[in-house]
Amino acid sequence: MSNADQLQKIKSAPGFIAALDQSGGSTPKALGLYGVTPDAWSNEEEMFDVVHAMRSRIMTSPSFGGDRILGAILFENTMDREVEGQSTASYLWNVKNVVPFLKVDKGLADIVNDAQIMNPMPDLDALLAKANAAGIFGTKMRSVIKGANEAGINAVVDQQFEIGRRIVAAGLVPIIEPEVDIHCPDKAAAEDILQGAIMRSLNSLNADELVMLKLTLPETDGLYAACIAHPNVARVVALSGGYTREEANERLSRQAGMVASFSRALSEGLNAAQSDDEFNATLDSSIASIAAASAT
Repeated sequence: MSNADQLQKIKSAPGFIAALDQSGGSTPKALGLYGVTPDAWSNEEEMFDVVHAMRSRIMTSPSFGGDRILGAILFENTMDREVEGQSTASYLWNVKNVVPFLKVDKGLADIVNDAQIMNPMPDLDALLAKANAAGIFGTKMRSVIKGANEAGINAVVDQQFEIGRRIVAAGLVPIIEPEVDIHCPDKAAAEDILQGAIMRSLNSLNADELVMLKLTLPETDGLYAACIAHPNVARVVALSGGYTREEANERLSRQAGMVASFSRALSEGLNAAQSDDEFNATLDSSIASIAAASAT
């Protein structure tokens, strides 16, 4: 598998990144939206079997392919499993021409200064080694900002870039995700502070340290133009953050050079009870609308 081919695709190909990485606490909610209730499993392992079946159905759908999907973010349990007889990451790249990413964070710490940094990741080095062995291209890790608090925002960005450099050193491309909560009362002000903090951190990277950014769709159109143009940034992707797919697409279409990395907005409308034809048609129209919004 050529890393150079994958990097070229991530940097310049049309399309967007599918986020298939809900884990732990968010899994029952994701399954509920898919029409699968908790009586379908009796323990965590069975729950992950059910969610893997849902994700496999998405990944193996004829609607899901590298013509419109740049990459897919997995969580560790999905990386460890197989799709159609080969490892998930290998299936994504070799069969679908979709670049595989791995969610590496261990969830969020408590709110301090209107922000949630990430929990400690004591096993990160081992996980990165495992990801490399599995043919994973990059990683994703998420923090959350809930207010225009400079101390909180700086803590989030500093931690993201510190761990991001470790991920780069391990040979992977990190997606740095400092999410601004869409319900943040002073969202525009928080985003202005965040943009400045990100630019300072980007400017401190060495020339060969490449990162990606995953950002909330901003109140001010074009706010992240300098991040998109930065030589250390392979791609800037947007999270849907709780907006409906329609609103997320509408906001995204106004951000030149930003592409989607949606999870809930991607699977909106999919249901376990749908026939394959219905499922594939629903997924196809979802992917088409997100790809169109990403092509601006």
